[in-house]
Amino acid sequence: MRKSGWAVAAAGLASLVLLLTACGGSSSSSSSAASSSGSTPTASGQPSGAVGLPAKGTQVLIVQRSNLGWVLAEASGIVVYRYGDDTKGGSPTCTGACAAIWPAVTGVPMVGPADSLPAQLGTVTMANGAKQITYNGYPLYTLKGAGALSTKGNGLEGKWHVIKLSKSNVTSTG
Repeated sequence: MRKSGWAVAAAGLASLVLLLTACGGSSSSSSSAASSSGSTPTASGQPSGAVGLPAKGTQVLIVQRSNLGWVLAEASGIVVYRYGDDTKGGSPTCTGACAAIWPAVTGVPMVGPADSLPAQLGTVTMANGAKQITYNGYPLYTLKGAGALSTKGNGLEGKWHVIKLSKSNVTSTG
């Protein structure tokens, strides 16, 4: 069973330190991380089985167990959401005051090495030129101030929804 809360953060930090030590601080980058090339990119941007560190600007997304079941989250454990007013493949509609409460998940998306996703990660360009991460074509957001594994934003205003997944999306439970 997966660890939760602070245990996940501590384990992730310890793994990062070990990887930095083992790899001498070098990392590999892949510009096709969000493409549909057939192989699922890992946290290192390399195909499964490759070893390396995420490139600067990478946002690693993982499948994590919450009080609502298995959900998509940032590697830090912060649960991500989809906004009901966004359209698949469209521009993000949560801007201004909305974005102050629901910050966009930005960067280059990567799937955690222990997970697989049934849909593709990608990006969409925001009005400010930044890249917002998408899942299955929908822009992703977090709830400002929410702690790790908090799903308190789910169902707010009838428009905010966690990305529900299943235990089968966890390929390695360590």
